[in-house]
Amino acid sequence: MFRFFENLVDPYSPYEDDVDPPAGLMQYLVYHTKPFRTLFMITGIATILAAVFEIFLLAAIGWVVDLMAAETPAAYALAYVVGALFLLMNANTLLLFPLLVWVIAYIFLLRYVVRRVEPASKDSSNARSELNGRVVDAYTNIHSVKMFAHTKSELAYVKDAIEDTRQTVFREMRIYTRMDFILSIMNAMLIAGTVGIALYLWTYDQVTSGEVAAASALVIRFNGMSGWIMWAFTTFFRELGVVGEGLETLAAPVKLLDAPNAKPLQITQATVEFNNVTHHYGREMGGVDNLILRVEAGQKVGLVGRSGAGKSTLFKLLLRFYDAESGQILIDGQDISQVTQDSLRHKIGMVQQESSLLHRSIRENILYGREGASDTDMVAAAQQAEAHEFIQTLEDQSGNTGYDSTVGERGVKLSGGQRQRIALARVILKDGPILLLDEATSALDSEVEATILDTLYQLMEGKTVIAIAHRLST
Repeated sequence: MFRFFENLVDPYSPYEDDVDPPAGLMQYLVYHTKPFRTLFMITGIATILAAVFEIFLLAAIGWVVDLMAAETPAAYALAYVVGALFLLMNANTLLLFPLLVWVIAYIFLLRYVVRRVEPASKDSSNARSELNGRVVDAYTNIHSVKMFAHTKSELAYVKDAIEDTRQTVFREMRIYTRMDFILSIMNAMLIAGTVGIALYLWTYDQVTSGEVAAASALVIRFNGMSGWIMWAFTTFFRELGVVGEGLETLAAPVKLLDAPNAKPLQITQATVEFNNVTHHYGREMGGVDNLILRVEAGQKVGLVGRSGAGKSTLFKLLLRFYDAESGQILIDGQDISQVTQDSLRHKIGMVQQESSLLHRSIRENILYGREGASDTDMVAAAQQAEAHEFIQTLEDQSGNTGYDSTVGERGVKLSGGQRQRIALARVILKDGPILLLDEATSALDSEVEATILDTLYQLMEGKTVIAIAHRLST
């Protein structure tokens, strides 16, 4: 039965490709729901009929009460049978004596649903996350997808995730369908049983017609209230499942913490020392092994080596993105594991091969280098980075110009050289006494590289510098 209804809609139904789809919301929805219009019409008609039936039920209760007021109990035998059968069709559970049975059954149903809905919701949330990840991955690398003509394979790749998501959602929705179906039967038995017993007692003059009407109204109220309570509980536990999936990431324990009573880093000369430092990221190879290195204050040191030799690991350890597995890293004799992380990173500027910009304005990106810096400081840093002139020519889609224009996600609206110069301006503004250069010019063309190098030479003055390069010439 579940498969019949689940397969009524084919999400992969073929449709005519349109390079210019409707932009309006309603037009867009109408366009993409063409294959399902017949099903939507049937569903709409069924919904209207269900509403009419519910109204008819309420009218029927009034008809029974009117009949009871006009006729004697003996004359009403036929109406009792017809009324009981009618109420049985819209079934619920039992109320007077049956109410206790209904409450017990309701508790068992609630327990059944709650125990199953949280893990099912967690599974569907995981599936949706996987689907979103695949879609984002394809769009982020859209140039590669087009370059290698992998449109069809990417669609198939995403379709697999869509199908997995559908199946997990089906499993989750089956729980709710069972809940609705069982609850409808319980509520129907409640209405039929309560009103039937009330009518039976009325025929023997043991209750008044007003009491029958009150009992009928009460069970109808139960009918609406029970569904609302059930949905409230299940929705709550369903969201707990979604939160639980997110907590797998958010609640991961933070292991890299400031030491108790950690003090701010105090730099007097900016001498950097690595004393027998070993770090393999928990593996047996890679990273660095028993490294001994001393960089004197104001010295410029270049690290040259093949990929995987541990050059970038050195920077990550110095910035304390990781704690070394053994050994010590000292700055002016202070163990960096015993100072606050923020004070450590405030003293270190870094220019990377891939400049990372925030999806904000150029102003905000440059001022990110030093909190509280003025616009004058910002412009001076941009001028030193040879970025001021091109910044003044920029304009985004919202009409913002110059330093107020946005750079797009990760700076996609700018060229590689422009991104690098803005990132460099940010580091210039930071003005840390220790400077790290990680392939800082490898992504630039020769002309821009020459300009950036001139800026870097000025920036390196008076600082302790460690530079990473694959090429000795750099």
